[in-house]
Amino acid sequence: MAKHGKKYRDTLKLAPKTPVSLEEAIAFVKEHPGAKFDETVEIAMRLGVDYKKSDQTVRGTVSLPHGTGRTVRVIVFAAGAQADAAREAGADEAGYDELIEKVRGGWTEFDVAIATTDAMKEVRKLGRVLGPRGLMPNPKTGTVTDDVGPAVTAAKGGRVEFRMDRTGNVSVRCGKRSFEAQKLLENILAIIEALNHERPAGAKGTFIRSCTISTTMGVGIPVVLPTKE
Repeated sequence: MAKHGKKYRDTLKLAPKTPVSLEEAIAFVKEHPGAKFDETVEIAMRLGVDYKKSDQTVRGTVSLPHGTGRTVRVIVFAAGAQADAAREAGADEAGYDELIEKVRGGWTEFDVAIATTDAMKEVRKLGRVLGPRGLMPNPKTGTVTDDVGPAVTAAKGGRVEFRMDRTGNVSVRCGKRSFEAQKLLENILAIIEALNHERPAGAKGTFIRSCTISTTMGVGIPVVLPTKE
């Protein structure tokens, strides 16, 4: 296990030991930076699902009302007019054969990959490169579409994807520590609402079992979520 520095250990002593409100958690992480740079704020949740059952997988997207505070690099697998539309919408790269070969060679310097339905026939073959990094386009997250312009705009404008890991946990970026507290709160509430919307029919009991708020290098603060589910 990695050893934490003195700054982290000192902050840990001050951190709440029992769950607090979202507002209190946000105030704490803003007041106690874990690093000198503008850290990303993240919410991590443990879900009440049977993660061994395929029908209880949780995955979706949410458009954060105040964005993530970071530049999102978007590529689009498309040809002809659709590739042109993607570039006009702000895609960092758009194309078909050459882009597929570039990614097949191991290039993954992007955050979101979008593909047209026709392009997916070849893009699926890139699973070894895209799959492990969570970059494979998927219809459920709106990244397989023939309306590529709006998809690029959404990805650039603050839409983030969330996906449960193999142990039933979900972590989502919700902004930067420099954001106003109210903007972080509104982003987090949007994430919680979207996550609850994806609750599997077979999930029993409390859906979000536990939650923490943290920054990139900071201490995780346990949170009591609003009771509305």
